[in-house]
Amino acid sequence: MNRRERRAAAQHSSPSASPPRQETPADWFEAGLRLLKAGQLAEAEKCGRSALALDQSHADSLHLMGLLCMAGKQYDLAIEWFAVAIRQNPHVADYFTNLGTALNRKSRAEEAIRSFDRALVLNPNQPAVWKTMGDLLLQQTRLDEAILSFDQALNFKPDSFEAANASAMLCFETKRYEDAISRLTRSLEIVPNQAAAYNLRGISRSRLRRRVEALDDCERAVALAPDEAEYNNNVGLLLQNLARHEEALVWLDKALALKPEFPEAYNIRSISLFDLRRCDEAFADMNRAIELEPERADYRWNLALMRLRVGDFDAGWLGREWGPKVVSLAFVDRKFEKPRWQGEPIAGKTILLHSDEGLGDTIQFSRYAKMVSELGARVILEVELPLHGLLTGLEGVAQCLPKMEGGELPEFDLHCPLSSLPLAFKTRLETIPGPHAYLPPLPEARVEEWQARLGAHDRLRVGLVWSGNPLHANDRNRSTNLQAMSAIFDTGARFYSLQKEPREADKAVLAGRLEVIDLTEHLGDFTDTAALIACLDLVITVDTSVAHVSAAQGRPTWILLPFTPDYRWLLGRDDSPWYPSARLFRQDESRDYAKVLARVCDELQTLVAAFVPKA
Repeated sequence: MNRRERRAAAQHSSPSASPPRQETPADWFEAGLRLLKAGQLAEAEKCGRSALALDQSHADSLHLMGLLCMAGKQYDLAIEWFAVAIRQNPHVADYFTNLGTALNRKSRAEEAIRSFDRALVLNPNQPAVWKTMGDLLLQQTRLDEAILSFDQALNFKPDSFEAANASAMLCFETKRYEDAISRLTRSLEIVPNQAAAYNLRGISRSRLRRRVEALDDCERAVALAPDEAEYNNNVGLLLQNLARHEEALVWLDKALALKPEFPEAYNIRSISLFDLRRCDEAFADMNRAIELEPERADYRWNLALMRLRVGDFDAGWLGREWGPKVVSLAFVDRKFEKPRWQGEPIAGKTILLHSDEGLGDTIQFSRYAKMVSELGARVILEVELPLHGLLTGLEGVAQCLPKMEGGELPEFDLHCPLSSLPLAFKTRLETIPGPHAYLPPLPEARVEEWQARLGAHDRLRVGLVWSGNPLHANDRNRSTNLQAMSAIFDTGARFYSLQKEPREADKAVLAGRLEVIDLTEHLGDFTDTAALIACLDLVITVDTSVAHVSAAQGRPTWILLPFTPDYRWLLGRDDSPWYPSARLFRQDESRDYAKVLARVCDELQTLVAAFVPKA
């Protein structure tokens, strides 16, 4: 084939700018569109201009000119052409879609979103547009709308695992873990072997405390991507949460072999090492995590708790000051303008002591109010509303106030959170202020009311609490259940429930166990709880606020503790320097409350045998 023949063949096979058979604007537009698709932009532009020469308001041709500008990356001109086309015909979805694209290219996100929104009203079946709008809404942190957009993209294109994953990630970040799980499951149905999707679904299930399912997901992620340090770390964390610490160390070692400078893995491994009582190694790992990431408050906090558990109060109290910076903790960090007291002379000053942690912490550290007053200060104590009645009248406190949202405070010179008082007083193990009882006297009428309600005191009276707040991070380890507690019911004592808001399974057991008398409907506040406890001979409780209410009254209190308890109970002792009337019953390495309750049962039988009925 010679040159002339090749030229003729090319002209025959490609669109041209020659006039269409009928020279109408629509015909010129169709010819121009064919040329645009063939990449012949100059020829396409001639067709568009020819169409507009015949009808300057021809909307499709105006839109064609915008497309040509888009192809040439002239986005400002494209926006102008699309806007004119829309003015001529505001009912075509593609006009708004392409306008939105041009606006997006010019970083005019809000305008682009509005244009895409109009395009989707005119034609909802545009999964790519839904996905793009979801991305834009995400950039604008309009997260709820972004999730809806990604979900719509998936609805109209059921095989779009990208949309499913985008929606899942946003659901995860906004703590809608069930929604994240459902979308990740859909994504894995579309594309089965996604390591990242398995990993994120595992983390989501873990956040819902569905740890066995979570472990299965995270192990699948590692099987698909064995060299990902993060995935190995997550398996280790889940095994730790399941108290399988020896196994956890294997996975955490793998994570650190893959990524030697991995502070989170050092942090997690430290916790497992401490639980296995390999304390020196635990401290070394936590120090390494802090060295790698010095501003991570949770690492400092974890190290502080370990130090306190082994009685190193100097380092422990100082490290606890990082608590308010730990997002996951329930600290209340008050931003007072007045200076914070740190132990300096305070005679003649008025100081506000305010609660900043849980109810039990408030009771425990309120003992310091008397010590502050003995330094010559006037003490104002602000506590949670449920504790106000119980702590009103506390020795050394001039004024006790309930913490109220927006409530006004009296004038004061300095302030100090209650949990910072041990640091201010440089409290050491041997200087813990441990009075036998320090709560104010209870109203006699309330105590008499409970005595009358309980009736004859002809058997040993024992109060029971078997579970704490289910949302507590360590609830799985520190709480038990009423069925397990029934191991002590045959001792001959009379048992009274002090358990507020029992869980559903415990309600069923409680309804069928006549050995436990449930009077909790009469417990209006902590003063009622304290008054009932005052009428009992013993309280047996897991580590929750009732333990503090009982022991702070000086009442005999047996506290059931997990193998690695909260810092205040220290390690390896059956007494508490904080509460002389308390006895500690600890789990051993088996982490089994059945063994603990067997010891409790033996001790309780001894008390029952020695009990003398009272008038």
